[in-house]
Formats: sequence, structure tokens, C-alpha cells
Amino acid sequence: METILVTGGAGFIGSNFIKHILQEHPDSYIVNLDLLTYAGNLENLKEIENNENYTFIKGDIRDRELVDNIFSEFRIKKVVHFAAESHVDRSIEDPEIFLSTNILGTQVLLDAAKKHWKINPDDKYCDEYIDNVKYLQVSTDEVYGALGKEGKFSEDLPLLPNSPYSASKASADLIVRAYHKTFGLPINITRCSNNYGPYQFPEKLIPLMIINCIKDKELPVYGDGMQIRDWLHVKDHCSAIETVLYKGRIGEIYNIGGNNEKANIEIVQLIISTLGKSNNLIKYVKDRPGHDRRYAIDNTKITTELGWKPSYTFEQGMKETIEWYLNNTEWINNIISNDYMKYYEKMYSGI
Repeated sequence: METILVTGGAGFIGSNFIKHILQEHPDSYIVNLDLLTYAGNLENLKEIENNENYTFIKGDIRDRELVDNIFSEFRIKKVVHFAAESHVDRSIEDPEIFLSTNILGTQVLLDAAKKHWKINPDDKYCDEYIDNVKYLQVSTDEVYGALGKEGKFSEDLPLLPNSPYSASKASADLIVRAYHKTFGLPINITRCSNNYGPYQFPEKLIPLMIINCIKDKELPVYGDGMQIRDWLHVKDHCSAIETVLYKGRIGEIYNIGGNNEKANIEIVQLIISTLGKSNNLIKYVKDRPGHDRRYAIDNTKITTELGWKPSYTFEQGMKETIEWYLNNTEWINNIISNDYMKYYEKMYSGI
């Protein structure tokens, strides 16, 4: 049985990924390491909490002793690293926690992998690794910066992050690459476009707009709402990460996109229309500093080399997502009662 360490597995994408792997690879064992900060929610994993192939550990990825013990006790063979501070607005207000968690936390995981996966771990000069081990860094298209009206992000573009959040993710990506180039650590990096789907914390555009719309609250839209993003259903993202984890060439970067470029205001209007609400709920607010105008992912490499492709159309995915939030009011109410939501009511979420 192969043991996979998933960091940040109580979050939106991580929890969906754990459930996906346990379904598609029932012979795998998952260790979920999550600090349970505001966006980590064990309710996301209720249906598998008693699965005999699953263990949850509450802890910080920056805790070297804890991470080292997890590698030793569970004989970790693969790492899928989701854990990160991830909201751009919060990174503008308080960059330090983003730099600490996203950069130093990544280094701790890499050091543990390098130590435990060596054929002879007592030999610091040994550059051979146990077979079938891999470290997969889950990153973001935001590390590339902003696009103009044309073109898409490809894997060979320079990294030009424009926010403390994206700079911290770009830094982590470069450290992962360095551990591969310097120490031979078997790695992959994935960079995805904007995710949406069930269990997403309502600091992000789509769940915030759905929940506010349901409750007839204002829908805050940054600037003119014409910021364009490529949208990817979380289940498609999970299947892509699975594909890279098992089929990706060591040392390679793979962009993951959904081929769904939409302006923020277009998404807000779709949600309003679907829920039968009024456009009068829209409130245009001051744009965030350094707000990237357009992202678009070129997913040619992963589709041609590994055979992955998205299965959701945006229309299908949004219909299912809106229905999920309508049918999970208890989950929503538990989230809204969280003290962190009081903080977000003072901010305006955009992506």
C-alpha cells in the first residue's frame, strides 16, 4: 500500500482531491496534514473520516519535527502539497504569514522528502532516491503575472508575480525546482487556473456571490468587473493532479486550465440570472491594488503529453455548483458563523 501525504487536505481543493484519490486508488493510504486555519474545514471530509485508509493530523507544515515524524511513521512515498495562504487581499494586508507558510513551509517538506527518500539516508552525498517517490507542488497561474488581450500562459514563460501571495507561490516553485536540480529530488509542479465547485470557502468570487445572492445581500464587484479568468472545475483539477502524480515526467511543470475564459461581471450576472435575483444587488467597489487584468492557461502540454482533458463545461459546472450551495445551507451557516467571516465582510473578495 502506497502512502500519500496531502498537505492542506481540509481545504477546498485538498479535500476534493483526497476523496478523489480514495475513490480512484482504493489501495492508497492518505495522511492529511492541515493546521485548520479559517479555510480548513473537516466537515469537507465527513464522508471519509472513518475510512481505514485515511488519517488526519492537525499540524503546521513549518513544524520540522512533526513533518519528519510523519515521514518516518507512515513511510510516505508521495507528497501533494496544497497547504498555503491563498487570498490575494489578505496577502496585501499582511504579507508575512504568506511568506512564512508558503515559502518556509515548502522548504520543510522538501527537506523531509530529501532525507527520507534517499537510498542511503546516512550518506549526505548520495543522489539516488527510492523508486516511485514524488513531490508534487500545487501552484497557481498567478505566478506568471498578467496577460494582455491576447495569448495564454505556457510553462516556459518567466515568473512575474504581482502580489505578495503570487510572489510567495513563485518563490516556493523556484525552491522546488532548485531541490530537483541540486539534489535530484523527484518533483512536479502544477499551475492551475481559477477553481470553483463544492466546499469552496466564501472568500472567493463564485461562492461569495452565490451565498450573498441567496441571502439578497450586496454583490461587491471590483472595478468594472472586466477582469478575465480561466475557470476550472475542482473535480477536473483533481483528476489533472492525479494524472501528473502518476504519469508526469520527473522535473516537469504542467499547466492545468479549463478553457473557460470569463469576466468576473459575466459570472456575477450568470449567478443572478440562475437564482432569479436582480442586477440591483451588484455594487461596484474600488479595485484592489495591482489587480491582474487577465489570466488564461495554455494546457497543451498536459493534454498532449499525458492525455488529460477537462470534462466539465462551465455551464454544467456552474449549474452543479449553485445547486450544491442551495442544498448545503448547514455547511454555509457554519462557515458564516466563523469569526473570519466578520473579517471578510469588511473586505471585498475578487479574483
